[in-house]
Amino acid sequence: MQSLSTVWAALDAQRRVFVIVATIAVFSAVILLARGAGTKDMSLLFGGLEARAAGDVIAALDQRGIPYDVRGGAIYVPTAQRDTLRMGLASEGLPTNGSQGYELLDSLSGFSTTSQMFDAAYWRAKEGELARTILASPHVRAARVHISTSATRPFQRDQAPTAAVTVTTAGGSLSTPHIKALQYLVGSAVPGLAPQDVAIIDDSGGLMSDIEGNAPNPNGDDRAAALRLRAERLLAARVGAGNAVVELSLDTVMETEAITERRVDPDSRIAISTDVTESAGTSSDSRGGDVTVASNLPDGDAGGAAGSSANETSESRTLTNYEISETERQVMRAPGAVRRLTVAVLINDLTTIADDGTTTTSPRSVEELAALQELVASAVGFDEARGDVITLKSMSFEPIAPLGTEIAVASP
Repeated sequence: MQSLSTVWAALDAQRRVFVIVATIAVFSAVILLARGAGTKDMSLLFGGLEARAAGDVIAALDQRGIPYDVRGGAIYVPTAQRDTLRMGLASEGLPTNGSQGYELLDSLSGFSTTSQMFDAAYWRAKEGELARTILASPHVRAARVHISTSATRPFQRDQAPTAAVTVTTAGGSLSTPHIKALQYLVGSAVPGLAPQDVAIIDDSGGLMSDIEGNAPNPNGDDRAAALRLRAERLLAARVGAGNAVVELSLDTVMETEAITERRVDPDSRIAISTDVTESAGTSSDSRGGDVTVASNLPDGDAGGAAGSSANETSESRTLTNYEISETERQVMRAPGAVRRLTVAVLINDLTTIADDGTTTTSPRSVEELAALQELVASAVGFDEARGDVITLKSMSFEPIAPLGTEIAVASP
């Protein structure tokens, strides 16, 4: 230690820094080598397994003493042992499928199985086989099928069978044709089951098919694709196939709205009842004539003349009741209505080939672009009051380089 201290003290500042940097570099290299030696090359064994199936595979790996690494829903094992493990686990029936099919009927014996037990096992097997078929699609990660038939309710023979399918998608939502295909798959496999009686439910609990069995598309992707193809087919008739590109964005209403409207028209009235009341009266006065000074004297005019007067009164009242015209309506707006439409159209410029083989491009005329824009607006249902926008431009398309490697044959 004293010799090291003496050597360290004899070094100048520059050499001390060099020694420190070299020592750190050596230690870092040793640590990296040790870590690299301890790290094994891991490869994917199975991915996208259910929790039960993944647990069975991990238990089998623990029994064999094979190191593994779980990353999310995937299991990784050493690359050198991956293929051997796959074949070995497959011989043991791993990974097990979450749903069992017709193999359930193999365990039933004719002596201890009643008809009710066989029917229950048969429908379980039917549900398992349908789930396996649905899982064959790469867009579905998990699926469960529930079938309700009248066989389980002997006193309700007239009730039609129904079914419900719960799926977990690999990413995003299923398209409308895919949902309809699942409905027809289940409906065709069960006797008497109509496709519209099959409900398709996603993993979040949302109904992907409506009450009537149809597959709604709240995002409007299929409608946008249909409108885009319609516009492209119309433009191809004029500019040629591949010379027009149409991109269409469809903003649809996602919420449900219920409107109750009550309208009263005061100018329109109808008499519904009329009540007429009439009254008459008669009154008489025994004192007649005019009142004067002579009429107040005993010998005056009042003593010799006596008269009376009679008054008759009549009154008539009419009460008429009117009914005012009133209109009340309820409007239910379901999701799917178009809120705004945006269309972008790119058309290739005109290409002219001269006699000497040279190619020149020129933009299309303003009149032609205006006519094409008018045709596209009619094809997609353009509504300016709704805020729709159509942008149509004429530009030169860039040539697309062919993929792959060109093979050149050497001349002899």
